[in-house]
Amino acid sequence: MKTRRPEIITLGETLVEIMRPGSGKPLDETGSFQGPFASGAPAIFAVAAARFGMNAGFIGTVGQDAFGRFLLKRLKTEGVDVSLVAHTTDLSTSAAFVAYSKGGQREFVFHIRGSAAGAIRESTLTADYFGEAQWLHISGSTLLLNESWRSAAEEALRLARAAGARLSLDPNLRPNLLPNEKATKHLEPWLHAADILFPTESEACALTLEPDGDAAAKKLLIRKDQVVVLKGGAAGCRVYGEEARIDVPGFPVTEVDPTGAGDAFAAAFIAGIATNLSIERSARLACAAGALAVTKLGPMEAIPTMNETQRFLRFAETI
Repeated sequence: MKTRRPEIITLGETLVEIMRPGSGKPLDETGSFQGPFASGAPAIFAVAAARFGMNAGFIGTVGQDAFGRFLLKRLKTEGVDVSLVAHTTDLSTSAAFVAYSKGGQREFVFHIRGSAAGAIRESTLTADYFGEAQWLHISGSTLLLNESWRSAAEEALRLARAAGARLSLDPNLRPNLLPNEKATKHLEPWLHAADILFPTESEACALTLEPDGDAAAKKLLIRKDQVVVLKGGAAGCRVYGEEARIDVPGFPVTEVDPTGAGDAFAAAFIAGIATNLSIERSARLACAAGALAVTKLGPMEAIPTMNETQRFLRFAETI
C-alpha cells in the first residue's frame, strides 16, 4: 500500500522551550522553570495544520538526546509526518529559555546556532515526498538561520512548485537572530514568490519601510494573485487582495502565552482556503484559532482543532 504523502509541508527549526512560570521573573535572576514545551515556528505550524485536518509533513533536524526524543514523540502524536526529520549525534537539540515581563513582553535566550536546528541537508528533500503537496509553508526565522537552510528552502520551493503547490510565508522577523535590514534582503525573493503573506503590521512596515500597515500591505502586493494578511493579535486581522481590503475583528480572551499564535493563525487560514471557505471566512477562522492558541502555557498546548474553533466561532457569533 502506497504511503500517503503530505498535502502541506513545512521545514525548519524545532526546539524545546523552558519557561519561567508567571511574569516579572527575568532570566538574569535565579528562579524556577517549567517545561520542556515543544516549539519552533515551523513545528508549531505543522501541529496546527494537522489539528485542522490537513495531512502535514515537517522536515528538520533533532539531536539524539532526550529533547530530540521528546519533540519527535510530540510531532508523531499530533499526526505530523516526520519521515524526513534527520537525527544527528554531533549536535544537541535546540532550546530556548523564555520569561515574561509584567507587561506581557517576552524575553528569550536562544540556543539555536550551533545546535541541531541549524543543520539540514538538501539531499533530505525528495520529489516523491512533495508529490502530493498543495502548500509549502516557510517561516522567515528558518530563512534567517543560515545559508544551508536558505538553500534547502529554495529546493523545497522548486519541488513544491513542480507538484503544483502554493507558497505561504510568515516573515517572522527575529531581530535577536538577524537585524531587520539584513533579514529583508534574505526575504525579498520570498516576498515575490509567496501566494499568501502573513506579516504583523510592524513586520510589514519593517519590510517595506512604509510608515503604516495599510501602505506597507499594499506595497507587499507585488502580484495580482497575491494575498497579504496583516496579523493584529487581539485586534484581529486585515486581508489585502487585488480588489479589496477586508477587516476581521479579533476575539477577547485571557492571554496566557502568545507564542505560536501566529503559526496557528496561518495554519487555520490555509485550512480554511483548502476547504473552500471564502477569504473572509478563512480569516475569521484564523482569528479564532489565534485567540484560542494563547489561552494556555506552551506554544502548542492550546492550539485548537477545526471542530473546536468552529464551535468557538458559533458561540462568539451568538453573543
